Amino acid sequence: MKILFTGGGTGGHIFPIIAIAREIKKMEFSASNQEAERKEPELFYIGPKDPFGETLLSQEEIKVKSIQAGKIRRYFIPEAIVKNFVDIFFRTPIGILQAFFRIFFLSPDLIFSKGGYGSIPVVFSGWILGIPIFLHESDVAPGLANKILSRFVSLIFVSFPKTEYFPPSKIALVGNPIREEILEGSEEEARKMFNLKKNKPLVLILGGSQGSQRINDLVLNIFPELLESFEIIHQCGEKNFKEARAEASIIMNVEQQKYYHLYPFLGEVELKHAYKAADLIVSRAGSSSIFEIAAIAKPSILVPLPESAQNHQFKNAEIYAKNGAALVIEETNLTAHFFFDRLKYLFSHPRELEKMKTEATIFSQLDVARVIAQDMIGYLFG
Repeated sequence: MKILFTGGGTGGHIFPIIAIAREIKKMEFSASNQEAERKEPELFYIGPKDPFGETLLSQEEIKVKSIQAGKIRRYFIPEAIVKNFVDIFFRTPIGILQAFFRIFFLSPDLIFSKGGYGSIPVVFSGWILGIPIFLHESDVAPGLANKILSRFVSLIFVSFPKTEYFPPSKIALVGNPIREEILEGSEEEARKMFNLKKNKPLVLILGGSQGSQRINDLVLNIFPELLESFEIIHQCGEKNFKEARAEASIIMNVEQQKYYHLYPFLGEVELKHAYKAADLIVSRAGSSSIFEIAAIAKPSILVPLPESAQNHQFKNAEIYAKNGAALVIEETNLTAHFFFDRLKYLFSHPRELEKMKTEATIFSQLDVARVIAQDMIGYLFG
């Protein structure tokens, strides 16, 4: 049995694929399932070149192949117009040809797409070759790529109720798949790993898998006040790490240094322990982040990325926070001192933090990856 994964290449696409792949590998397959032998399923991934994603997928024994993939930029400046022309008329057709021949010789039994522009060549080629295709949509408002892809797939898994655009006859509401292992953190391990003091509330600040320069700037603008009241674990992004470290070292005094723990990126092991130890999480509002925060039942402040397609991060956050699971601050309203005041307010009102935990637990869905894996295998052998 061969299952082919594809996606756009960001952490929001890769981590759910890893979660589903792990669940597939846990399943047992018998000869009665049209299999002549008991054997492990073979897992593959085809998508745009992405060293970060390739490393993570290879660690899961998923065989990775790269293709060209185009992208449509919906801002009208000369550079974007030129790039759109190249992507639409050259990179995407080349990617479709590459994907077609890779899929033809691979002959997968099923394709699972996490969506995004990088999956268009794979889904289109798979459709031409008559291969069953499942799509997962993370967000309330699908992007243009997934709107296009929805025409070529058998079933669309969605994360949020009232997901826009897709026909109800094609969708199954399941939630967003998270890695089960992310729930296995230890506060004691976190203390050792990050050298935590834990005599102040611990705030975990995440800017997404790529980091966020604007969230980094926000933190640095109120650095002395922030470290007087809180201990911080801060994932700033690989490309921002040197600059953030240099700026922080200038602003911090010697006493404050022990309360600030700066990392370019938190891998799965670091993240699960940081999640467990944190008293509150500050994060962008990607679907993967929201569902992980809900699963670990932590209070959160969500800062939607304003440039997200279809404003999907704000819509995600709005649904998650409507019963009090999180505080949502739009970036246009996000001044350093307003943010600091909100932090202090929440920690001075423990009932608010408890309500956030309760509502997060109600929202969480822990078995999504298993449900999707079972549905996919059931489709093949049902």
